[in-house]
Amino acid sequence: MKLNEILNSGKLSLSFEVFPPKTDTAFESVKMATEEIAKLRPSFMSVTYGAGGGTSKYTLDIAKDIGENYGVPTLAHLTCVSSTRETVRRKIEEIKAAGVENVMALRGDLTPELEASDRKNWAYRHASELVRELKESGADFCIGGACYPEIHPESKDQKEDIKYLKEKVDAGCDFLTTQMFFDNNLLYNFLYKIREAGINVPIVAGIMPITNANQIERAIKLSGSFMPHRFKSLVDKFGSDPLAMKQAGIAYATDQIIDLFANNITNVHVYSMNNPSVAEKIQANLSDMIGK
Repeated sequence: MKLNEILNSGKLSLSFEVFPPKTDTAFESVKMATEEIAKLRPSFMSVTYGAGGGTSKYTLDIAKDIGENYGVPTLAHLTCVSSTRETVRRKIEEIKAAGVENVMALRGDLTPELEASDRKNWAYRHASELVRELKESGADFCIGGACYPEIHPESKDQKEDIKYLKEKVDAGCDFLTTQMFFDNNLLYNFLYKIREAGINVPIVAGIMPITNANQIERAIKLSGSFMPHRFKSLVDKFGSDPLAMKQAGIAYATDQIIDLFANNITNVHVYSMNNPSVAEKIQANLSDMIGK
């Protein structure tokens, strides 16, 4: 199933993101975790690609398993940073052959090695170029892209960021998924600005449940996310107690999602970090709302 059927339905949807293993030895344990999440029957599941495409060979294995054996629509990530056109075109053919109808088109994270490399010879330097490649491939994909309520870390300001986001949508993005955020007001303000700029595709709100204190530093590093005082107080109080912090983090994420739903944000994507218990608890907290 193409995700635009879900995202444009007007019904509340809850989806989860999983990531493939970094090594062959970890494949079975990761596969089991993703299958446990699939058993929850979320609206869809996305499968990441890994920095620099490092785990790309497992992405389709996981996505195909989820779709074929559990009937859950899947979204396969595809990145283009430092890739040749031949490599990307081969990956597109592999996605088609796997029967995956939805692709998340991303530039990809810049590792220290990529940061230091000469980018002039890269076939793709922006996600919009990958979106065009997908459109021109002849495959009938539903294409997603990323957006940043708190500004892409490489943009000089939000006006520039929204300009490039509009280019990505005009290239053929069918929907956008946000980077994690912890203050819903940031999203509401962002939505007002992008709608004013003529970006009218569905927006999927990305929520990261922080279930242990060690995740905070990584979350800030990845997205530069603003941490509200209410959230900082929660971490100060419960951060040293793993069970209490997990429960508090799930409660905070649930509260965020309920507020989003109440304010007509119909599609929420949870960065569940391959953790079935976190996915299960959040879904249980929202079970009488989903699909309404």
